[in-house]
Amino acid sequence: MPTRFATAEAAEQAFYDALEKADLSMLMQVWAEDEEIICVHPGGLRLIGHHAVKESWQDILSNGGLHIRHSRCFSLNSMMSATHSLIETISVQGPEGQEQALCFATNVYHKSPTGWRLVMHHASAAPVQASAMELHDIPGLLH
Repeated sequence: MPTRFATAEAAEQAFYDALEKADLSMLMQVWAEDEEIICVHPGGLRLIGHHAVKESWQDILSNGGLHIRHSRCFSLNSMMSATHSLIETISVQGPEGQEQALCFATNVYHKSPTGWRLVMHHASAAPVQASAMELHDIPGLLH
């Protein structure tokens, strides 16, 4: 029986936990089971459908877990859907030690009879100056 996520936030936490653990089975439990799912990795092609999405994550996770800290979540919620725009800080071991890359990510969740499920993940590389701009992306912030 698949895991039931009571909130979009619970599904999102399970998504990032699965990436950290390189647990493809757990990761795919977060995704909706229907074919109308979409995933775009930074610099990658648009992947549509369960098989294409699963195959892409399998390739990525074959190298081990991803160390991603997600922050600055801005949510747009309704009764049956939630859209989260956030910043991902990805830590990788580079030739000169630990390095970090920033991505902007959008995760879209739909509520179904089996709980909240991910239907779209779109991540793109953030510009180098993104961390300096973080204070300027708060709605209603007066300059």
